[in-house]
Amino acid sequence: MSVSKEKTSPIEQLLEIMEKLRDPKTGCPWDIEQSFKTIAPYTIEEAYEVAEAIADGDMDELKSELGDLMFQVVFYTQMAKEEGHFDFNDVVQAIADKMIARHPHVFGVKSIADAEAQTIAWEEMKAEERQRAAEKKGRPLSVLDNVAHTLPALTRAIKLQNRAARVGFDWPDTAPVFDKIKEELEELRAEIAANNDPDRIAEEYGDFLFVVANLGRHIGVEPETILAQTNRKFTRRFHYIEQRLHENNKSPETSSLEEMDYYWNEAKKTEKETL
Repeated sequence: MSVSKEKTSPIEQLLEIMEKLRDPKTGCPWDIEQSFKTIAPYTIEEAYEVAEAIADGDMDELKSELGDLMFQVVFYTQMAKEEGHFDFNDVVQAIADKMIARHPHVFGVKSIADAEAQTIAWEEMKAEERQRAAEKKGRPLSVLDNVAHTLPALTRAIKLQNRAARVGFDWPDTAPVFDKIKEELEELRAEIAANNDPDRIAEEYGDFLFVVANLGRHIGVEPETILAQTNRKFTRRFHYIEQRLHENNKSPETSSLEEMDYYWNEAKKTEKETL
C-alpha cells in the first residue's frame, strides 16, 4: 500500500504512514499489537537519545533522533484517535493554547520585565493548573503534585526539593547541606558495619544520594546531567586503558589493577594537556 507524497505536507505524510501501519488488515503486525503502555518505554529511550545527540553536538543525529521522538507522538495520537479520545490536531492545538496562555507578555497585554520574572509567572500559572487538576480529582492540592514518578530518580529528587523549597522547606546555604551529607554518610557506614539488614543499608544509601542531589541543587548543577557527563568521561578513559593494553598485547582481563590504574592516570594527564 503506497503513501501519497503529492499535495501533502511532511507531517500529513507521517500521519498517513502511521495510520497505515496500524491498519488492522494490512498494517504491520508489531505496530498493530502495541498499546500506550508498551510504547511508553520506547518514548523514554528516544528522549534520552535526543539528549545524547545534543551532548555529542551531532546535528545530523539530532535531526534523526528528533524524528524518532516525533514518531512516538504520532503513534500515541493514532492509538488515541482509534479509541475516540483525541487526534494529532487536538494535541497540537492543546499545546498551542497552553503556550499562548503561559506567555501573556508575548501574546497579550501583560508585561514581564526579565527572564526571572517570567520564570515566576510561569510557575504561578502551572500552580493554578495543578490547583484545578486537584479540584477535579476532589482532593487538596500538594506542592509536590505532578512531579512525574517516571522521571529519572535524580531528576525527580531535584524537582521534589525545588517544590519543597518554594514553601520554605530548604536550607539557607550549602553549609548545613554538607553537614547533612556527613550525617547520612555516617549512618550508611554504620549500617554497612552492622551488616545485618540489606534493606536498611539500601535505605541509608538512598538517603545519602538524595542529600547529595540536594547539594547539586544548591550549587547550581543538575545531577542527572552532570552524572551523564561523568559517565561519558569514565567511558572515554576506560577506552583509553583498553587501547593502551591492546598496544601491549594485553586486555583488562589479563592485567593487574595497578597496570590499569597507571593508564587511567595517563588518560587523565593526556586530557588535561589537551585542554
